[in-house]
Amino acid sequence: MLKGIAVRALAVFAFFSVICGVVYTLVITGIAQAVFPYQANGSIIEVDGKQYGSELIGQQFNDMDHMWGRIQNLSVVESPDGELAVYSGASNKTPASDYTDEETVEAFGESFEDAVAARVEMIKEANPDADMDKVPVDLVTSSGSGLDPHISLAAAEYQIPRLAETTGRSEDEIRAIIEAATTRKLLGVFGEDVVNVLEVNLMLEGILDC
Repeated sequence: MLKGIAVRALAVFAFFSVICGVVYTLVITGIAQAVFPYQANGSIIEVDGKQYGSELIGQQFNDMDHMWGRIQNLSVVESPDGELAVYSGASNKTPASDYTDEETVEAFGESFEDAVAARVEMIKEANPDADMDKVPVDLVTSSGSGLDPHISLAAAEYQIPRLAETTGRSEDEIRAIIEAATTRKLLGVFGEDVVNVLEVNLMLEGILDC
């Protein structure tokens, strides 16, 4: 009796393993490749056979000729075979966890308050002609993933005077590029208007058309 139950249990296990682990996976993968190939393959921006990155993963830009995005929290680790792996994540620092003693600073790095203050000064120094009195918060903080590819419209507009000066384009041209790289609220209600930083920078370089 127990042998019969074990056989039936194994048969059911094997059946659902094939259905859920093989058939379902192949069907969903096939549908995704047929209907949404761009998204299914990582939303990679490719121009003339060259890949510039995924529109879903932020990249770090710190030079004056490009738009800056959110702070990227990245750790690059080299494996025993020499391959490099990149890990990202939140810093877990909050205003409630600020500290000033030297031992803690040495162990965990600068506090949240100090990190934000330093970032604010850097942003202001890089954008002396910005039209806003306050630096948009997403330019001085990181996202939960540490790899957010978007910034707010306010954060993008804050950088327009600098980009106009360093790229030789007019402010209206920069605004047109920002508009082309902006994703609006879903149905005009849900979420926020966001700007894809990588797309803006590829348009600034003339790689993408706006």
